[in-house]
Amino acid sequence: LLGQILDHWFESEPLKATLATDAVIGAMASPHTPGSGYVLLHHVMGELEGQRGAWGYVAGGMGALSQAIAHAATARGAHIFAEKAVCHVLLGRDGRAQGVALQDGTEVRSKLVLSNASPQITFLELVPQEQLPKDFVQRIQQVDTRSPVTKINVAVDRLPSFLAAPNARDGQPLPHHQCSIHLNCEGTHLLHQAFTEATHGHPSSRPMIELCIPSALDPGLAPQGCHVVSLFTQYTPSILAGGQSWDEQARNAYADTVFDCIEDYAPGFKASVIGRDILTPPDLERIFGLPGGNIFHGGMSLDQLYFARPAPSYSGYQSPIPGLYLCGSGAHPGGGVMGAAGRNAAQVAIKDFRHL
Repeated sequence: LLGQILDHWFESEPLKATLATDAVIGAMASPHTPGSGYVLLHHVMGELEGQRGAWGYVAGGMGALSQAIAHAATARGAHIFAEKAVCHVLLGRDGRAQGVALQDGTEVRSKLVLSNASPQITFLELVPQEQLPKDFVQRIQQVDTRSPVTKINVAVDRLPSFLAAPNARDGQPLPHHQCSIHLNCEGTHLLHQAFTEATHGHPSSRPMIELCIPSALDPGLAPQGCHVVSLFTQYTPSILAGGQSWDEQARNAYADTVFDCIEDYAPGFKASVIGRDILTPPDLERIFGLPGGNIFHGGMSLDQLYFARPAPSYSGYQSPIPGLYLCGSGAHPGGGVMGAAGRNAAQVAIKDFRHL
């Protein structure tokens, strides 16, 4: 239990609650849920520029990271087909993966296929079910993909000024503007309360909010004087109580709740908003292919990690289809911007490739 770990090490309730957010990020879980302590560990493992557990912004926005990977690949002879949806994996008579078919009918032949899509899309949509063991298919279907996350991207015409640390007269970013700002985190009981509401199908009335202002460090992201604010919020259920869907009214009602909360900490925030983009769990699934809107391609609970990710006996990146590998967040060790699953899968694929 995360609560027990934090109680052991810390006394300050706001500090405990702020740290607790990293234990429930992307998880339909509360700080009191067994196993939540691992998710905190997952978020502080690794290092950045020699600092253990550190995080950083990507200059130019997160898309710049994808571009850097793409440039590294093309420099070594890779061909990248953007905006080309894969229809299915091509299989030979021997059942081996032989490439992929695109939705426009193009066939791309290869000796190996690595899928960065979720296990659900890879095995339930891109591969003929009769080619897979029944127990494997059942396991993939049963993966817990519930997600509490609604992401809101905001454009503002001035820097938020917080009551706890008002802006300087020149309006320039202060150190706290360059960090992750956690709101509604005065106590872990607030996180548990927000979680409980979502389990009953109701968006949290006082959501957990992680607020980042990447333009405070990377001015090129917004016009001079303006900023982009990234809001990572939870808890919002995929399906609302009574089976209601996330229509425009429900989306805006929740976003208004989030903005009202921010307004309490930073008066004038709502008046500074130029535009907002609201992405609920169904939106995240539809736009990015995240099952259930889950940013990790499946819950990071102890029963879905290590040797059980994505399924028992298939944690080594190979799949029941010879030549087809899983290299995304649904593979070991899970989600997060760290590249471990991709690197590990590549090592296995290279080793196998030498024997073809």
